[in-house]
Amino acid sequence: MAGIDGKVVAITGASSGIGEATALLLAERGARLVLGARHVDRLDDLARRIAVAGGEALSVQADVRRREDVAGLVGAATERFGRLDVLISNAGSMAVSRLDDLRVEDWDLMVDVNLRGVLNGIAAALPVFRRQGSGHFVHTASTAAHKVVATQAVYAATKTAVRALTEGLRQEAGPDLRVSLVSPGITHTDGVGAGGSPEVTAGLLAMRDAIAMPPAAVARAIAFAIEQPAGVDVGEIVIRPTAQG
Repeated sequence: MAGIDGKVVAITGASSGIGEATALLLAERGARLVLGARHVDRLDDLARRIAVAGGEALSVQADVRRREDVAGLVGAATERFGRLDVLISNAGSMAVSRLDDLRVEDWDLMVDVNLRGVLNGIAAALPVFRRQGSGHFVHTASTAAHKVVATQAVYAATKTAVRALTEGLRQEAGPDLRVSLVSPGITHTDGVGAGGSPEVTAGLLAMRDAIAMPPAAVARAIAFAIEQPAGVDVGEIVIRPTAQG
């Protein structure tokens, strides 16, 4: 099944930023969407906007830290549409700080959302994809999986782990499933530095406002991976602003 038109796509972290932009682009190209995030009011608004534009989207409240919520998202897709073609694990936390600050709750949050959330997606969707004999995992990582900078040690560790996990999944997936990683650089979203230490967050926001690329740029990279023919697997796309070092 090549292209995007008609595919059933579930997206975590869909209420804003990269997830929202991806939902809008894929809906425009004919995908049927199941949107997951914690903030159901924003999800419902997004689903309405997609419907007004002639698309089809279902919103499901889902916290990726909860295995049962991600299973519910996948279950909603198969119940509503009879199948799931793509799971985009996009939810993330960038609550960054210096290690000396010992913000251990933020460390736990990043591990639980960025890594455990992806694992929960695999646990929910892999059996469905095996039964169907087809399916596509798309994971959002970061350029932090390639380059570690001060104040982002834990964030980079989680994204590096997602990169390793994605490659391991690709090797085990076999010829019928596809596995892709999209690693964005700094992107103009509300999630940049959210929940992190005020000093570090202020610096990141200044960088975001100066050089960040729009979420739509990342959405186009995700769409590129999805629209390839069934036998073509886009392993990883690294996308960043030209001004980012």
